[in-house]
Amino acid sequence: MDNFKIDGLTIKEHLQKLSESGNKKFTESLNPGVENVLGIRIGDLRKLASRIAKADWKQYLADADTYYMEERMLQGLVLGSIKPDEDVEVYLERVSRFVRIINSWSVCDVFEFAGGKRFVAKYSERLWQYVCYWMRSDREYELRFGVVMSMIYFVDEAHIAALLSRYSEICSEDYYARMAVAWALSVCFVKFPEETMACLKTKISDDFIYRKALQKIVESRRVDEQTKAIVRSMRHSR
Repeated sequence: MDNFKIDGLTIKEHLQKLSESGNKKFTESLNPGVENVLGIRIGDLRKLASRIAKADWKQYLADADTYYMEERMLQGLVLGSIKPDEDVEVYLERVSRFVRIINSWSVCDVFEFAGGKRFVAKYSERLWQYVCYWMRSDREYELRFGVVMSMIYFVDEAHIAALLSRYSEICSEDYYARMAVAWALSVCFVKFPEETMACLKTKISDDFIYRKALQKIVESRRVDEQTKAIVRSMRHSR
Protein backbone atom coordinates (compact mmCIF):
# COMPACT_ATOMS: atom_id res chain seq x y z
CA MET A 1 0.00 0.00 0.00
CA ASP A 2 0.94 3.67 -0.41
CA ASN A 3 3.45 2.96 -3.21
CA PHE A 4 1.74 5.49 -5.46
CA LYS A 5 2.88 9.06 -4.88
CA ILE A 6 2.41 12.51 -6.40
CA ASP A 7 4.93 15.23 -5.57
CA GLY A 8 6.56 12.80 -3.16
CA LEU A 9 3.40 12.42 -1.08
CA THR A 10 1.13 9.42 -0.73
CA ILE A 11 -2.57 9.85 -1.49
CA LYS A 12 -3.36 9.70 2.22
CA GLU A 13 -0.94 12.54 2.82
CA HIS A 14 -2.52 14.58 0.03
CA LEU A 15 -5.99 13.97 1.48
CA GLN A 16 -4.91 14.92 4.97
CA LYS A 17 -3.49 18.19 3.62
CA LEU A 18 -6.68 18.91 1.68
CA SER A 19 -8.77 18.23 4.77
CA GLU A 20 -7.20 21.26 6.45
CA SER A 21 -9.28 23.54 4.18
CA GLY A 22 -12.36 21.31 4.25
CA ASN A 23 -15.43 21.15 6.48
CA LYS A 24 -15.45 17.92 8.46
CA LYS A 25 -18.49 18.64 10.65
CA PHE A 26 -20.68 19.70 7.73
CA THR A 27 -19.71 16.69 5.63
CA GLU A 28 -20.35 14.36 8.56
CA SER A 29 -23.80 15.89 8.99
CA LEU A 30 -24.60 15.06 5.36
CA ASN A 31 -23.41 11.47 5.80
CA PRO A 32 -24.77 10.30 9.17
CA GLY A 33 -23.32 7.06 10.42
CA VAL A 34 -20.43 7.06 7.95
CA GLU A 35 -17.08 6.64 9.65
CA ASN A 36 -13.72 8.27 8.92
CA VAL A 37 -14.88 11.37 7.08
CA LEU A 38 -12.28 14.04 6.33
CA GLY A 39 -14.64 16.67 4.96
CA ILE A 40 -12.63 17.53 1.84
CA ARG A 41 -14.28 19.83 -0.68
CA ILE A 42 -15.40 17.99 -3.80
CA GLY A 43 -13.61 20.47 -6.06
CA ASP A 44 -10.30 19.64 -4.38
CA LEU A 45 -10.97 15.92 -4.77
CA ARG A 46 -11.71 16.40 -8.48
CA LYS A 47 -8.43 18.23 -8.99
CA LEU A 48 -6.51 15.44 -7.28
CA ALA A 49 -8.38 12.83 -9.34
CA SER A 50 -7.46 14.66 -12.53
CA ARG A 51 -3.79 14.60 -11.59
CA ILE A 52 -3.93 10.88 -10.79
CA ALA A 53 -5.67 10.17 -14.12
CA LYS A 54 -2.74 11.78 -15.94
CA ALA A 55 -0.22 9.69 -13.98
CA ASP A 56 0.03 5.93 -13.39
CA TRP A 57 -3.61 5.53 -12.45
CA LYS A 58 -3.47 1.73 -12.69
CA GLN A 59 -0.90 1.67 -9.90
CA TYR A 60 -3.03 4.11 -7.94
CA LEU A 61 -6.09 1.85 -8.22
CA ALA A 62 -3.99 -1.18 -7.23
CA ASP A 63 -2.75 0.64 -4.12
CA ALA A 64 -5.88 2.61 -3.22
CA ASP A 65 -7.18 2.27 0.32
CA THR A 66 -10.73 2.65 1.64
CA TYR A 67 -10.22 3.83 5.23
CA TYR A 68 -11.44 7.37 4.63
CA MET A 69 -14.74 8.02 2.89
CA GLU A 70 -12.88 10.40 0.59
CA GLU A 71 -10.51 7.62 -0.48
CA ARG A 72 -13.55 5.78 -1.82
CA MET A 73 -14.85 8.93 -3.51
CA LEU A 74 -11.47 9.54 -5.10
CA GLN A 75 -11.47 6.10 -6.72
CA GLY A 76 -14.83 6.87 -8.32
CA LEU A 77 -13.61 10.24 -9.53
CA VAL A 78 -10.47 8.74 -11.03
CA LEU A 79 -12.52 6.10 -12.86
CA GLY A 80 -14.55 8.92 -14.34
CA SER A 81 -11.45 10.87 -15.39
CA ILE A 82 -9.36 8.25 -17.15
CA LYS A 83 -9.60 7.15 -20.77
CA PRO A 84 -11.74 3.99 -20.66
CA ASP A 85 -10.04 0.70 -21.53
CA GLU A 86 -10.37 -0.41 -25.14
CA ASP A 87 -12.26 -3.44 -23.87
CA VAL A 88 -15.41 -2.08 -22.23
CA GLU A 89 -15.64 -5.17 -20.01
CA VAL A 90 -12.25 -4.40 -18.49
CA TYR A 91 -13.39 -0.88 -17.70
CA LEU A 92 -16.70 -2.07 -16.24
CA GLU A 93 -14.88 -4.54 -14.03
CA ARG A 94 -12.86 -1.62 -12.64
CA VAL A 95 -16.13 0.23 -12.02
CA SER A 96 -17.63 -2.83 -10.34
CA ARG A 97 -14.77 -2.94 -7.85
CA PHE A 98 -15.59 0.67 -7.01
CA VAL A 99 -19.32 -0.04 -6.66
CA ARG A 100 -18.61 -2.72 -4.08
CA ILE A 101 -16.77 -0.27 -1.80
CA ILE A 102 -19.47 2.43 -1.85
CA ASN A 103 -20.49 3.21 1.73
CA SER A 104 -22.47 6.45 1.43
CA TRP A 105 -24.69 8.38 -0.96
CA SER A 106 -21.86 10.88 -1.42
CA VAL A 107 -19.49 8.19 -2.68
CA CYS A 108 -22.18 6.77 -4.94
CA ASP A 109 -23.35 9.99 -6.52
CA VAL A 110 -19.91 11.36 -7.34
CA PHE A 111 -19.37 8.79 -10.10
CA GLU A 112 -19.73 9.38 -13.84
CA PHE A 113 -18.71 7.07 -16.66
CA ALA A 114 -15.44 8.06 -18.29
CA GLY A 115 -15.44 9.03 -21.93
CA GLY A 116 -18.50 11.28 -21.75
CA LYS A 117 -21.47 11.11 -24.11
CA ARG A 118 -19.46 9.42 -26.86
CA PHE A 119 -18.59 6.49 -24.59
CA VAL A 120 -22.18 6.13 -23.37
CA ALA A 121 -23.56 6.29 -26.92
CA LYS A 122 -21.06 3.71 -28.20
CA TYR A 123 -21.83 1.22 -25.45
CA SER A 124 -25.41 2.22 -24.71
CA GLU A 125 -26.91 -1.28 -24.70
CA ARG A 126 -24.11 -2.74 -22.58
CA LEU A 127 -24.30 0.10 -20.07
CA TRP A 128 -28.08 -0.29 -19.88
CA GLN A 129 -27.61 -3.97 -19.01
CA TYR A 130 -24.92 -2.98 -16.52
CA VAL A 131 -27.04 -0.49 -14.55
CA CYS A 132 -30.00 -2.90 -14.63
CA TYR A 133 -27.76 -5.51 -13.01
CA TRP A 134 -27.08 -3.20 -10.08
CA MET A 135 -30.76 -2.28 -9.79
CA ARG A 136 -31.39 -5.93 -8.91
CA SER A 137 -28.95 -5.85 -5.99
CA ASP A 138 -30.19 -6.28 -2.44
CA ARG A 139 -27.39 -4.08 -1.07
CA GLU A 140 -28.32 -0.47 -0.37
CA TYR A 141 -25.59 1.42 -2.19
CA GLU A 142 -25.22 -1.01 -5.07
CA LEU A 143 -28.92 -0.59 -5.71
CA ARG A 144 -28.63 3.18 -5.38
CA PHE A 145 -25.75 3.16 -7.87
CA GLY A 146 -27.87 1.37 -10.45
CA VAL A 147 -30.79 3.74 -9.97
CA VAL A 148 -28.70 6.92 -10.06
CA MET A 149 -26.75 5.81 -13.13
CA SER A 150 -29.96 4.86 -14.93
CA MET A 151 -31.41 8.26 -14.06
CA ILE A 152 -28.35 10.10 -15.37
CA TYR A 153 -27.95 8.20 -18.63
CA PHE A 154 -31.20 6.51 -19.62
CA VAL A 155 -34.16 8.80 -19.03
CA ASP A 156 -34.92 8.95 -22.74
CA GLU A 157 -37.52 7.87 -25.28
CA ALA A 158 -35.89 4.52 -25.89
CA HIS A 159 -35.75 3.48 -22.22
CA ILE A 160 -38.49 5.33 -20.33
CA ALA A 161 -41.04 2.48 -20.37
CA ALA A 162 -38.54 -0.13 -19.21
CA LEU A 163 -37.04 2.31 -16.72
CA LEU A 164 -40.36 3.08 -15.02
CA SER A 165 -41.17 -0.61 -14.95
CA ARG A 166 -37.90 -1.39 -13.21
CA TYR A 167 -38.33 1.42 -10.69
CA SER A 168 -41.79 0.11 -9.82
CA GLU A 169 -40.38 -3.38 -9.21
CA ILE A 170 -37.67 -2.26 -6.77
CA CYS A 171 -38.35 -3.53 -3.26
CA SER A 172 -36.03 -2.28 -0.54
CA GLU A 173 -36.22 -1.16 3.07
CA ASP A 174 -32.99 0.83 2.77
CA TYR A 175 -33.39 4.61 3.02
CA TYR A 176 -30.83 5.73 0.45
CA ALA A 177 -31.96 3.17 -2.11
CA ARG A 178 -35.58 4.27 -1.77
CA MET A 179 -34.64 7.94 -1.90
CA ALA A 180 -32.76 7.30 -5.14
CA VAL A 181 -35.88 5.76 -6.70
CA ALA A 182 -37.99 8.75 -5.61
CA TRP A 183 -35.40 11.15 -7.03
CA ALA A 184 -35.25 9.21 -10.31
CA LEU A 185 -39.04 9.23 -10.63
CA SER A 186 -39.07 13.00 -10.21
CA VAL A 187 -36.49 13.35 -13.01
CA CYS A 188 -38.57 11.06 -15.22
CA PHE A 189 -41.62 13.20 -14.48
CA VAL A 190 -39.91 16.36 -15.74
CA LYS A 191 -39.04 14.71 -19.06
CA PHE A 192 -41.97 12.31 -19.45
CA PRO A 193 -44.82 13.61 -17.27
CA GLU A 194 -47.65 11.52 -18.69
CA GLU A 195 -45.81 8.21 -18.53
CA THR A 196 -44.45 8.92 -15.06
CA MET A 197 -47.81 10.11 -13.73
CA ALA A 198 -49.39 6.86 -14.87
CA CYS A 199 -46.60 4.90 -13.18
CA LEU A 200 -47.01 6.80 -9.92
CA LYS A 201 -50.75 6.26 -9.87
CA THR A 202 -50.84 2.57 -10.77
CA LYS A 203 -47.45 0.92 -10.21
CA ILE A 204 -45.61 2.49 -7.26
CA SER A 205 -46.76 0.46 -4.25
CA ASP A 206 -44.08 1.67 -1.81
CA ASP A 207 -45.77 4.55 0.01
CA PHE A 208 -42.48 6.12 1.10
CA ILE A 209 -41.14 6.21 -2.47
CA TYR A 210 -44.50 7.50 -3.73
CA ARG A 211 -44.66 10.41 -1.29
CA LYS A 212 -40.99 11.34 -1.65
CA ALA A 213 -41.31 11.33 -5.43
CA LEU A 214 -44.31 13.68 -5.21
CA GLN A 215 -42.37 15.92 -2.85
CA LYS A 216 -39.40 16.14 -5.19
CA ILE A 217 -41.65 16.88 -8.17
CA VAL A 218 -43.28 19.74 -6.25
CA GLU A 219 -39.84 21.07 -5.29
CA SER A 220 -38.60 21.01 -8.89
CA ARG A 221 -38.12 24.33 -10.66
CA ARG A 222 -38.83 22.60 -13.97
CA VAL A 223 -42.46 21.80 -13.14
CA ASP A 224 -45.13 24.49 -13.59
CA GLU A 225 -47.40 25.60 -10.74
CA GLN A 226 -50.57 24.15 -12.25
CA THR A 227 -48.97 20.72 -12.47
CA LYS A 228 -47.57 21.05 -8.95
CA ALA A 229 -51.09 21.65 -7.66
CA ILE A 230 -52.23 18.39 -9.24
CA VAL A 231 -49.26 16.55 -7.77
CA ARG A 232 -49.94 18.01 -4.31
CA SER A 233 -53.48 16.67 -4.47
CA MET A 234 -52.12 13.18 -5.10
CA ARG A 235 -50.59 13.12 -1.62
CA HIS A 236 -54.08 12.48 -0.21
CA SER A 237 -55.13 9.93 -2.81
CA ARG A 238 -53.88 7.00 -0.73
